[in-house]
Amino acid sequence: MSSATMSSLRPVPRPSVLAIKAYVPGKSGAPGMAKVHKLSSNETPLGPSPKALAALAEEGGRLALYPDGNATRLREAIAGRYGLDPARIVCGAGSDELLSFLAYAFLGPGDEGLFTEHGFLVYRIAILAAGGTPVVVPERDLRADVDALLAAVTPRTRIVYLANPNNPTGTYVSFEEIRRLHAGLPGNVLLVLDGAYAEYVRANDYSAGLDLVLQAENVVMTRTFSKIHGLAALRIGWMVGPPGIVDAVNRIRGPFNVSGAGIAAGAAAIADEAHVAAAAAHNDEWLAWLSERVGALGLTVTPSVGNFLLVHFPEEPGRSAAKADAFLTARGIIVRRVSAYGLPNALRVTVGAEEANRAFLAALASFLEGEAGA
Repeated sequence: MSSATMSSLRPVPRPSVLAIKAYVPGKSGAPGMAKVHKLSSNETPLGPSPKALAALAEEGGRLALYPDGNATRLREAIAGRYGLDPARIVCGAGSDELLSFLAYAFLGPGDEGLFTEHGFLVYRIAILAAGGTPVVVPERDLRADVDALLAAVTPRTRIVYLANPNNPTGTYVSFEEIRRLHAGLPGNVLLVLDGAYAEYVRANDYSAGLDLVLQAENVVMTRTFSKIHGLAALRIGWMVGPPGIVDAVNRIRGPFNVSGAGIAAGAAAIADEAHVAAAAAHNDEWLAWLSERVGALGLTVTPSVGNFLLVHFPEEPGRSAAKADAFLTARGIIVRRVSAYGLPNALRVTVGAEEANRAFLAALASFLEGEAGA
């Protein structure tokens, strides 16, 4: 082989990998602004539990040591909180990692993974990375449609991802509908219930699906410490599922995928139920406040059960979501564009601290008044 031929050869990623659009996080700053209110990533304004901070500080003296490769302390703390068998729990670097592990374990070329049209972007990435085919299922009124999901199932379907509640819409599916979805799926199809925002939901007909997980052989539930627990920087998530599925994920994950700091802080955080209750109460108050007042400005707000709201803007010159985002950013208010989710005329706004919420509303009112008078 000639040197010219050899130099022209190079490794080429699989086509499914090249089809991935890399995940782009929300903005975290505004150039030139001394003070910024970051309402783009659904972080809790209350921050982490003081008990988690104390556990994190104590862990600082052990940074030279590898963590427990099985995250035993964290799994036992989660199990104690929810009355589970620790052997049925797997921890990961955020729930994102676990969502990907499930795709790697159950999808391959020719297999299909389903998710709804405004579902979490990581689902598509995980399916493609595993070599599978993503199938996007239409929603109804920005809500997962169980009938549409069941109609999309084919003999090639191997996994169904369902965020409940969903990000970025904030909508949810009742537990009765979740059971109906599961009953309609073939036994060889894995149902993944993504409950990243479950702790915020107050609806009487909602359940994160734990009861179903404990009864069925083809259902798992994932959760995160990044939202209500305020530990996003530590990247901690967990999954509960049947023994066979847990075994498959454990065969894939690395032995030290959760840090010692994450294990210690997560175990302390999940035990501090008072801090979680305070964060939920703050969200209850300000989610309702923001939804009512944004609606009073003449904008449509999708009813949300999470710690964020989806605000819709008209397709009028000067009043679009893109213009509103630029206006808010220039005033130090950072929100989330959701064009990548198929919602180019909407912005997702996190429920923040009182000061941030009031600053957002005042800036939004100024934008609407200024453009209306232009």
